[in-house]
Amino acid sequence: MPRNNASSSISDSRSLVKPDPLLPIPISLVVGSIFTVYPVSSSMSIWRPEIMLMLTLFWVMCQPKWCGVWFAFVVGFITDLMLDSHLGTHAFVFVLLTFAARFLTRNKRILTFPSRWIIATIVIILNFVLLFLFHRMNGNVVPLWFWSPIIPSILVWPLICVLL
Repeated sequence: MPRNNASSSISDSRSLVKPDPLLPIPISLVVGSIFTVYPVSSSMSIWRPEIMLMLTLFWVMCQPKWCGVWFAFVVGFITDLMLDSHLGTHAFVFVLLTFAARFLTRNKRILTFPSRWIIATIVIILNFVLLFLFHRMNGNVVPLWFWSPIIPSILVWPLICVLL
């Protein structure tokens, strides 16, 4: 018996729809928070990449219907709690960076890997600039090693894209 072309095209289009990321998002955030607070030596901790920022950026760029400004605020607030920083610092920075990422991706229908990597690099650098400004506004002296996680964060981005 011949198949109906209309019903087969509907079933084909349903197979192309990505599944909802309801489970991968919280699992990735739990794993990212473990990597964020996992104790390492002081010489290694200055090279620790900004995992929570990169996870937020990944989900905001790849699942914009599920993850937006409120998602960035909540993840930033959790990051503030985990890192014992001033409450709202990372939350505010993550919200600003989410707006920046959305601004940079607003006209792109398909994000290729190199374009996502360039956007992630810009956002990671902006993250450290904004955190530096917050530290200086609070009167804190910012040591030179404050800037050291930029390179590992940029280099770990492809790994996050592949794993998620």
